Amino acid sequence: MSATNRRTSILYVIDGRQFGGGERVFVQLVRGLSTDYRVFAAANPGGAFEQQIRTTNAEFLGVDLKSRYSIHPIVQIRNLIRKYRIDILHSQGARADFYCRLAGRMAGIRHMVCTVAMPVEGFDVHRLRKRIYRFADRFTERCVHRFIVVSEALRKMLVEERGLPERRVVRIYNGIELTRYRPEVAHIDLPQPQPFSSDKRLVGCFGRLVWQKGFPDLIRAMTDVASKIDRVGLVIVGDGPDRARLEKLTGEVNVSDRVFFTGFAADVMPWLSRVDIVAIPSLKEGFPMITLEAMAMAKPIVASQIAGIDEQLEHGRSALLVPPRTPSALADAIVSLLSDRQLAAKLGREARSTAAREFSVEKMINTTKQLYDTLHHAVDPMRTC
Repeated sequence: MSATNRRTSILYVIDGRQFGGGERVFVQLVRGLSTDYRVFAAANPGGAFEQQIRTTNAEFLGVDLKSRYSIHPIVQIRNLIRKYRIDILHSQGARADFYCRLAGRMAGIRHMVCTVAMPVEGFDVHRLRKRIYRFADRFTERCVHRFIVVSEALRKMLVEERGLPERRVVRIYNGIELTRYRPEVAHIDLPQPQPFSSDKRLVGCFGRLVWQKGFPDLIRAMTDVASKIDRVGLVIVGDGPDRARLEKLTGEVNVSDRVFFTGFAADVMPWLSRVDIVAIPSLKEGFPMITLEAMAMAKPIVASQIAGIDEQLEHGRSALLVPPRTPSALADAIVSLLSDRQLAAKLGREARSTAAREFSVEKMINTTKQLYDTLHHAVDPMRTC
C-alpha cells in the first residue's frame, strides 16, 4: 500500500500497571477506532490493560515503563514508532508522557497527543519528586501538538495557569457504554460472599484506597447514618495503600460490623447492581469513571462538590452534592436518600438521562476521531522541544 493510501496509524502508550480510568478510556478508544485506523497499544506487559487490549483488533506492544531513570523505554518507543510507521502518538500518565515526548522527538513523529486526567501538580508524592515531575513536564510539553483534558476545570488550568495556547487544549469528556448498564436488572450475582443480608440497605463506594478518594470521611459519616437508619451497611469496592488504615478506622469509630471491604474488583457491575446508593466522597478528581457508571445504572448518588464531579452532576437534579471533608453533610445526604425512595429514584433516572445525553462512549470516540483527523490533515508543524 502506498504512503498516500495507507491508513493512519496510532500508538497509545500508558503505564498500565493498574487498570484505572485512563486505561479504560484507552481500551474504549482502541475498540472504537481500530476499524478506521491501524491501532497499537503499548504498556508494561502482564497486566489487566494488556489482557483487555488483546481482546480487541489492536496489537499490544510490551514496553518497560517501570524504571524512573532509564533511556531504555525511550529507545523502545522510538523504535516502535519507526517500525510501525506511527503517525499519531497518544500518551497518558506522567512517566509515559515524558518518555513518549522524547521518543517522538527522536523519531520525528508528526503528531503527538497527550491526555491529562490529573496534572502533575495534583500528584500525591514528595515535594522534591513533584518538582522533578513538574520540570520534566514543562520541559517537554512543547513537543505535544494537542492536550486532551477530561474536564473544563482542567482546560482552564492548562490555559490560564500554565499559559498553553487555547487551540492546543481540547476538552473531551470520558464516556460510558450505556448499553452495558441495565438498571432494570435487580441484582447480578456477586463474585464473592458478603456479610450483609439481602434486606439490608447498602451504600457503595468504589475506587483505589488512596487519600484523594476521601474514604475516611465516608466511614466517619456511617456512624451518624447507622444511628438513624436501621439495617444499613457500607461496601468499599477497591484496594490500595490505605486499606489497613481504613480498616483500623472502622474499629475506632465503631462501624466495623457495618463496613465490608471487597478488595480489587475487575468488574464493579455486580456490586453496583447490589447497592442502593453510590457515595463518592472524593477530595480531588479529574473526571471519575465510577460516577458515570453509577449514572448509567440510574443509582442515586451522593458526591463531593469538587471540580470535575460538578461537571458530571447537578445538585438536586441528578445527585446530592456536599462539601468535601464534611462527614456530617455526607451522612445527612445519605440518610435523606435512604429515607426518601421517591427522591432517590428521581435522581437516579435523571442521572441516567444525563449520562445518555452528555457522556456516551460514542460521543467520546467520535470527538477524539475528529481531533485525530484534523491533526492528520493539518499543515501545523510539530512544535520544537
